[in-house]
Amino acid sequence: MAEHVQRQRIVRYMQDVYGTEAEHLWARYPGYAVFRHPASRKWYAAVMDLPMDKLGLTGTERIDVLNVKCSPMIIGSLLAGEGFLPAYHMNKGAWISILLDGTVPDGQIEPLLDWSYESAATKSRRRSLPDAKST
Repeated sequence: MAEHVQRQRIVRYMQDVYGTEAEHLWARYPGYAVFRHPASRKWYAAVMDLPMDKLGLTGTERIDVLNVKCSPMIIGSLLAGEGFLPAYHMNKGAWISILLDGTVPDGQIEPLLDWSYESAATKSRRRSLPDAKST
């Protein structure tokens, strides 16, 4: 189970920081889960275990991936870095996929999760999200 260590840490972060639990919506895909903002019920994250070739990577073994909402202003720069991919099965202009294989450190993932969580809040509950100048 060593291959799922980062996934477990990220899920624990979402549980501890936001008080949200994984929702397994698809019986056919037990390795897929979504996380919703409690106020809006909108998704702010999804974790999946996908065959690498579904992500355009070489190989067919399964890899853990996190999808988060992301500022369109920084998606391009993130995609230039290792471990970031165009969003799998989500709007590629508003979401990004992150490999949970240790390539991207937790300390880089957590602020993206924070932004995603806040952006999924109802408009009246949103804190001030950083604009393009501060990202």
